[in-house]
Amino acid sequence: MRKIFNTGLAVFLLLTTAVGCSSSSQNLEEEEEFQNITLKITSDYGGTLEERIQEFQKLHQSEVNITYIITDKEEEVNKDGILLDPAHAADIFTFYNDQFDDFYTANVLKEIDEDAETILNEAGAKTSSAVSDVCTVDGKLYAYPLTTGNGYFLYYDKKYFSEEDIQSLDRIMEVCAKNNAKFSMDFSSGWYLFSFFKGAGLNLHYNSSKTANICEWGSIDAEHTGVSVAQSLLDIAGNDGFVNLPNGEFVAQAKEGNVIAAVSGPWHSAELTEVWGDDLGASKLPTYTVDGEQVQMAAFTGYKLIGVNAKSENAKWAMRLARYLTSEKAQLARFEESGECPANMKAALSDEVATSVVDHAIAEQAPFAYIQNVADPFWDASSDFGNTIAAGNPDGTDLQALLDKMVAGITKPVNIVAN
Repeated sequence: MRKIFNTGLAVFLLLTTAVGCSSSSQNLEEEEEFQNITLKITSDYGGTLEERIQEFQKLHQSEVNITYIITDKEEEVNKDGILLDPAHAADIFTFYNDQFDDFYTANVLKEIDEDAETILNEAGAKTSSAVSDVCTVDGKLYAYPLTTGNGYFLYYDKKYFSEEDIQSLDRIMEVCAKNNAKFSMDFSSGWYLFSFFKGAGLNLHYNSSKTANICEWGSIDAEHTGVSVAQSLLDIAGNDGFVNLPNGEFVAQAKEGNVIAAVSGPWHSAELTEVWGDDLGASKLPTYTVDGEQVQMAAFTGYKLIGVNAKSENAKWAMRLARYLTSEKAQLARFEESGECPANMKAALSDEVATSVVDHAIAEQAPFAYIQNVADPFWDASSDFGNTIAAGNPDGTDLQALLDKMVAGITKPVNIVAN
C-alpha cells in the first residue's frame, strides 16, 4: 500500500492561532533556509505512523514542509528491494537486527551523527552490550533501536491450562488433544526450529568473519544429537494435539476454538486479547522431550531497527524523523497499538508495559533467548527441512541425511553485493 500526503499546509493552518514563537527561536529558525522536500518511508510501523509524522511536522513547520510517500512492507521484503537499488529505495526503513550486516556491508546505512551516544543510552547500552552489538560498528551508530524482545514465547488460553500444564510441551499437547484442539507452531520456519536445536545444545551462528553460518544441527557426537532432535520433532508433528500453521494463520484458528495454545511473538497480542480476553496467558516456552529427557526450549530474540538510507538526498531530515519515531513517546504509542516491547528503556519500564502479559513472557524467556544473528542461507534450507518434518517425513528419508542436506544449505557462503 502506497500513501502520499503533505502535512505542511494543514499543520500550518491548525497551529497559526495556537502556537507562537519567541524571537530567539525565530532567529534560530532563520539560520536555515525553509525547505520543501519528499521523504519515502518503507515500514511496518503501524497505524500510528502518520500521527507521529504529523506531530513531527508541527514541531518543524517553520523549517521544512515534507511530502511523505509511505509504503507498508514486511522487513524481509524491504531488504531485497533496498539492496537491489539503494539509490531509488526509501529514505527511512524498518528492519530486523539480523539484516544489519547485509545493509552495512552494502554501504546502505547512513551513520547517525546526531545524539548517537544518547540514543544508545536510552536503549540501555549502559547496562547491556546487546543494543550496541546489533546496531554499531567500531563504536559508530548506524540504526535507531525501535523494539526489543523481538522473539517468541508461549501463548495459551487460561481456561484450559494450569500453571503446571504449561511447563511441558507434552502436557500442553495432551490438554489440547483432550479438548479436540491444537497447539500451533510453525515448523516451516527455521526461526522457530531454532528453539528445539538450541535448547538441546546445538548451536547456530555466524563465523567470525560473518561470511557464512556455522551450524551444529547435524551433530552426531553431542549429548543430544541432531537425529535425536529431529526424531523429537517428528514425534511432535505426529501428535494429535499439534498443528503446523504459518505464523499468521493460528489466530484465525484460535477464533474458531481450534487452537488454544501457540508459539508466536508480541505482534499477535492485540488480536489474541480480542479472542481470549482476560483468559489470555503468556509465558516462557515449555520444555520438550529429547532422548527421554526434558529440555528447555530456547528462542531467538532481537531488535527491530530503523535505518536511514546512506544515499538519501534528505538524510538530515530523515535522521531527525527516525529519531522522533523511536522516541519514548512514539515507542509507547506503538506498544499500545502492536504490543511490541519498546527498545527505549523509559518506555519499557513504564506502567503500561510492566503490566503486559507479553512483557512478562519475554522476561521469563530472556534467560533462554539468544540474539538472532544468522545469514540468508539459513532460511530456505531450514524451511525445507521443517516442511518435510511437519509432513511426517513422507518419503522415509534417513534423518541424518535430511540434517546433512539442511546443514549444507545453511552453511553456504553469504552473498552480499556492496554498492
